[in-house]
Amino acid sequence: MESQLFPFAESMAGVVLDGQGVIVAWTPAAEELLDHRAEDVCGRPVWELLRDPDARPVAPPGYGHDEPWYGEAVLRRGSGGEQKVVFRVLPLSGASAGEGVNADADAGAEDGGCDDTARCLVLLAAAADASHWRQDRAITRGLFLQDRVGLAVFDDRLRLVRTNIHFLPYTGVPAGLTGRALADFLMPEDAAEIERHLGGVLETGRPLVRGEVLARTLDDPRGGVVMDLSAFGLRAPDGRVVGLTALFTDITELHRSRARLELLHRATAAVGGLLSVTGTGEELAAVLVPDLADAAVVEIAEAVFSGGEPAVEPDGRLPLRRTAVAGDAPALSGAVPAGHGEPAAPDGAPLELTAPLRARGVLLGYVTVRREPHRGAFEPADLDLLREIAARASLALDNARSYTREHRAAVGLQRSLLPPSEASNAAVTTAGAYLPADSSTGVGGDWFDVIPLSSARVALVAGDVVGHGLGASATMGRLRTAVRTLADLELDPEELLVHLDDLVAQLVVEDGEPEGAEWRPLTIGGTCVYAVYDAVSGRCAVASAGHPPPAVIDPDGVVTYVPVSPGPPLGVSGVPFEATEFELRPGSVLALCTDGLLEEIGGDLDRGMAELGRRLAGACPQDRPLREAVREIVAGLPAHELADDVTLLLARTRCVPAADTAVWSMEADPAAVAKVRELATGRLREWGLEELAFTTELVLSELVTNAIRYAGGPLQVRLILAECLTCEVSDPSATQPRMRRARLTDEGGRGLYLVAQLTTRWGSRYTRHGKTLWVEQSLPPPLSGR
Repeated sequence: MESQLFPFAESMAGVVLDGQGVIVAWTPAAEELLDHRAEDVCGRPVWELLRDPDARPVAPPGYGHDEPWYGEAVLRRGSGGEQKVVFRVLPLSGASAGEGVNADADAGAEDGGCDDTARCLVLLAAAADASHWRQDRAITRGLFLQDRVGLAVFDDRLRLVRTNIHFLPYTGVPAGLTGRALADFLMPEDAAEIERHLGGVLETGRPLVRGEVLARTLDDPRGGVVMDLSAFGLRAPDGRVVGLTALFTDITELHRSRARLELLHRATAAVGGLLSVTGTGEELAAVLVPDLADAAVVEIAEAVFSGGEPAVEPDGRLPLRRTAVAGDAPALSGAVPAGHGEPAAPDGAPLELTAPLRARGVLLGYVTVRREPHRGAFEPADLDLLREIAARASLALDNARSYTREHRAAVGLQRSLLPPSEASNAAVTTAGAYLPADSSTGVGGDWFDVIPLSSARVALVAGDVVGHGLGASATMGRLRTAVRTLADLELDPEELLVHLDDLVAQLVVEDGEPEGAEWRPLTIGGTCVYAVYDAVSGRCAVASAGHPPPAVIDPDGVVTYVPVSPGPPLGVSGVPFEATEFELRPGSVLALCTDGLLEEIGGDLDRGMAELGRRLAGACPQDRPLREAVREIVAGLPAHELADDVTLLLARTRCVPAADTAVWSMEADPAAVAKVRELATGRLREWGLEELAFTTELVLSELVTNAIRYAGGPLQVRLILAECLTCEVSDPSATQPRMRRARLTDEGGRGLYLVAQLTTRWGSRYTRHGKTLWVEQSLPPPLSGR
C-alpha cells in the first residue's frame, strides 16, 4: 500500500524538519495545499499545524529510525478550515548534528520521529487526491492482470514498454517484449498496418477509437488473429505525447462469423435474381471463391436445364453436368456427399466439402468446395455455411428450372406466331428481325408477316400491339391470324384494315372485365401497315393504321419513304383508310418496321426515320443477302434494355418477265371456250409445259364456261408462269362461286369440285371491275425451281 500512496511526486507538497520537528523548509506546493507562507511556518514546530497538537502521529511499532513511514493527519489551513492529508516521513542521511538539531535522540524520535543526527523530509498530499491515486493504481494493475483485453504501452518510437501476458495469445510471440518493435515478431505487412494506426495517435494526439487489424507472427504466418485496436496518447506534464497505450481485443471468431454472414448475403443476392440455370451455377461457384474455398465446382442434373424434374437412374446414378468451376478445380473429386472420402488435412480435418442442391424435396445437383492445405481445414461452421448457401441457391435453381420450362412454352408460342426470319417466293425474297422489349420472357406484341397471295402477288405486314409480354403476344397472335384470314379473301389493303379495325373494337368489348356494376374495357389496340406487291405489274399498294410508313431503297441505293396517308390506330373504329399505289423497280427493297426501332436508333420518329434511311442506304446493296443487311441495321441495339419491341422486315422485289405471262380478252360467246383452249395449249408448248396441257384445257374450259353462263362478258383469261402455273379468268360479276356437293341425279354442279381435285390451289378475289377466279398447278420437276 505504501507504494500506492505517492505515485506522482510532482503533485505533492514537501516539508523539511530538523531533529526536533521544527520546520526548516517549506515548498510552494505546501503553501498552496495549506495556505501557509514559508516565512510564517519555518522555525515553528510542525505539530503546531495539527488540529489537535496533542495527537501527534508517531511511527508504527517496529520501524527503525532510518526507515520511512506514513500516516494521516488533520492540519489547520492558514485561511481557516482544516485539510486532511496523508503524509510520508523520509529520514535524510548525512545531516550535521550541530545545525539546530536536538541532541536528545530519544526525545526527537518521540516528538518528530527523527533523531538529532538527521533531518526528515515529509511529503504531503490531500487525502482525497491520494484516494484517487490508489484507485488509478488499482485500475492500472487490474488492466495488466486481466486476460480479456490485450494491453500494451509504447514509447514515442513505438517500442513496447509494458504489456500484459495475453497481448497475443498464440504461438510465435517471444516471452520478453519490452523494448521490442512489432516488426520483431509480427509479419511485416501486419506490423506496418498496426504501426500506421498507432503512429496517427502519436502524431495528432487524438485517440484511436476502433480499428480492425490482422496480427500474424513470423513463426505462424498461416493463421493469425483479428484484433479490435484502440489507443490513446500518454502525455508529459508539459503536454507532449511521450507514448501511448493500446488495447487489443481478439475478435477473430466475431470476424469469421461476420464474414460468413456477409458471404451468405452476397451469395443470396448473387443467385436470388437469376432465372438462368447456368447463370445460377456460375454465380454460386464465383461467390464461394476465394472467401470460403480455393476452388468450387457446381454440378447440376441434366434434366434441370430443360425444365424437367431430375430422376435417379435405375443404377442409382443422377446424370449431372459440370456447370461451373471457380478457382483451381481440376483436382476436385466432384459430387461426393460431405464426410465421405474427402481429402483431409494432417490433423484429420476435411479439406473438401460437398453439399446437395435440394429444393422442395427434389435433388437438383451438388456443390463441392476445396481448400489448399496451407490455408487450413474447414471448420464445422464452414460446412453449416455451405449448406445454407446451397439451400438458398437450390431455391434459385428451382425457380430457374420452372422459368425454363415456361419460357420454352412461351418461346414456342411466339415462334409459332411469327413467320420464318427468311422467306422467298415468286414476288419477293425477305428477311426479318424481332427483338422483344420483355427480354425475361422473350415474347412481345410486335409482329411482321409475309403472306403469299395468288397470281405472283405477296402481302407484307408489320404491326405493333399495345403492351409487352405474354398478354401482348396473345393479342398479337389473334391479330396476325385475323390478317392472314382477311388476306386469304384477297381484299385491298384499305378494306382489309377496316375489317381489322372492327375486329379490334370487338376484342376491346369481349375482353373487358367487370368493375363494380359497370363493364370496364381492356386497353387493346395497336398499329398496322399492310402492303400488297404484284410481281407481274410491278406495282405496290400500301395502307396504314397509325403505323410508320414503309421505306423504299431503289436499285441505285436511293432511300425514300412511301407517302402513305396514315389512318387512326386500330380500335378507333368507323374511320376509313386510304391506300397509296406506286411502282417498284425489280430489285428494289421495301422496308417495314415498328416505331420501337425508330425510337431506339433516333430517339423520336423523325430522327429515327432519318437514321433508318441512312442505315438502309448503306446496308442494302443489290448483291448483299438481306439477312446480313438486317443484322447490320439492328446491330448495337441493347437487346436486354429495349424500351419497346423492335421489328424490321426487308423485302427485295422480283418481277415476272413479260414473256412469262399471256393475256387474252374474250366476249361471252360459247365459241370462246375452244379458242381459249387453243391459245393456252400453244402458250404451254412455248413454255415447255406440254405435261400440263390436258389439265389446263379442262380447267379453263370449266372456268370460262361458268363465266359465260353466269357472269356475261367481257372476259379476260391470263396465264402466269412463275413458281407455279396460274390460270385466271376474270368476269364483270361480283358473285363469288362456291363448290358444292352434287347429288347423283344432278346434271351439273361438279365443275369446281373437279377443278379443286386437278389443281394445287384455287380461289377467287374481287376486283374493281368484278371478280377473278384463279387456279394454281405445280410445275414439272425440271421447272419446279423457277
